[in-house]
Amino acid sequence: MGGKYRITGDKYPRMRPHRRRGRLVVAVAACGAVLGVAGWGVWQLIDVFTGGGGTASAAGAGTSCRTKASPATKASPAVAVPRPAQITVNVFNATTRAGLAKTTADELRRRGFAIGEVGNANKQYDKKVAGAGILLGPAASLNGSLPVLATQLPAAERRTDAARKGAAVDLILGNGFKALAPQAAAAKSLTALAAPKPTTTAHRGC
Repeated sequence: MGGKYRITGDKYPRMRPHRRRGRLVVAVAACGAVLGVAGWGVWQLIDVFTGGGGTASAAGAGTSCRTKASPATKASPAVAVPRPAQITVNVFNATTRAGLAKTTADELRRRGFAIGEVGNANKQYDKKVAGAGILLGPAASLNGSLPVLATQLPAAERRTDAARKGAAVDLILGNGFKALAPQAAAAKSLTALAAPKPTTTAHRGC
């Protein structure tokens, strides 16, 4: 080049970027960094309030354990309950229906129970039992004789008397009594009462 615009000498003019453009680039970069930090903080809050999401589940899968219950290989021993022939039952009628105690006692005898007294209920219970009946016995009968007798009349109320002497139990028939449980159903309940009870054991898996 020559003429009017010819450059002479060994120094060239320095080309400087515009200051405003440099400031704009810095400002954009700073805004991006702020937005990135704010977004990361919001994501962390969401992660906390939602329980950690999939990442937390994946991280905790290796350390958490679950407890599972499975049937035991062995069953607990059978409950030692007395046989009907070992239980003496006194049958009392607390209703106005004549002969109810006798017919019920005869049916219990056919089912294998030993029968004691048969007659009308005393004043404490006479015409005062609204339900099907009351099974009454000593404290020791709560887990023995009473559950066995209850298989014959499941709707009866069970009571114990700590001051009561002897092993006999009473069946006091109430106004709601209609009949004893069907013999087949009673026998099934009696078998289940004496059967071994399955137990469960807990297994921890990680």
